[in-house]
Amino acid sequence: MPQSDHDRRVDYIEFGATDIPRTKQFYQGVFGWKFEDYGPDYTSFQDGRLSGGFTKDAPVRPANPLVVIYAAHLEETEGKVKQAGGKIVRKTYSFPGGRRFHFSDPSGNELAVWTDR
Repeated sequence: MPQSDHDRRVDYIEFGATDIPRTKQFYQGVFGWKFEDYGPDYTSFQDGRLSGGFTKDAPVRPANPLVVIYAAHLEETEGKVKQAGGKIVRKTYSFPGGRRFHFSDPSGNELAVWTDR
């Protein structure tokens, strides 16, 4: 993508993490993200559209802002979250336009997953 296409767009998102290997295993297993390590305390991810990272050098913060991931199969994704060690912190609920649930990852970061189905 040309540099001008990045202008004024969210380009990278970074999360705190308490355990880099466990965090990588969680997101690889649930969402299929790809990772590249930069030492023992930092890993960068690609989800196919957006890049980001997990660092042990930053505290884990409550969901502010809340990162929301789309899933065509909400219940299947919720099952994968639980199986991978995530915790459901807000059960699936409906809203105009779809349904979603919130989860915390192994480090305690809160994210949400939604579907329009």
